Amino acid sequence: MTVIGIAQREGTAGPIADAAASYTSTSTAHTAVALIDGSGHDEDVVRLAPMLAETAVRVGAVRGPLAGLLSAGALVHDPSPDRSGPDAVGVLYVRRPDERGFVVWVGDCRAYHWDGKALQQMTSDHTLAAYLSRAAKEAGTVPVTALSDFVGIKLGQAVPATVPFVSVPAAGTLILTTDGVHDQTSREAIEVLVQEHAHAPQTLADALVAAARSNSEGYRDDATALVVR
Repeated sequence: MTVIGIAQREGTAGPIADAAASYTSTSTAHTAVALIDGSGHDEDVVRLAPMLAETAVRVGAVRGPLAGLLSAGALVHDPSPDRSGPDAVGVLYVRRPDERGFVVWVGDCRAYHWDGKALQQMTSDHTLAAYLSRAAKEAGTVPVTALSDFVGIKLGQAVPATVPFVSVPAAGTLILTTDGVHDQTSREAIEVLVQEHAHAPQTLADALVAAARSNSEGYRDDATALVVR
């Protein structure tokens, strides 16, 4: 049996623009869960984020994960030349009746998998910081953290070639997070919470969101966690 836990906490910058949704198709018996992180906090994106999450899971459970995420992207307004219109990033997980699961994502929402022993990050952030970190490994240099705000791909620009697709092990626990969780909580702290609460998805989701801390200037982003066991 699939058990799902969802938790959210509004940040300090304005109305929450994160959204989460889950859906099980009666025709395919596939279960889909999605996290969406809207860019900014204006009225358009706050209203749009729940629509994107619901579209992703409803299409994804029937048509597959790639179709689900791209269908959500189709709801984003045609971006203006300066990309000032509403946009978002997101991650979608679809689990089949045979227990095979698949994750697709755009931007810097993440998926982690816990097999009872180790926490594995299943996704890689589509940010300038992540790109430079990978490129700089051999040189031993680390780019500044602020570069993580530069998201290279969002839903409004997503096409099949830019949406990665990974298979998720059938057993274990899957954790989806927005950057308000994983950017404001250490990897070590996340792993400790997963070890303690992996058996209780709602408790783990609540704990992950509560663990996100404000930065030195008092800023805290919207934080959303979705846990599937």
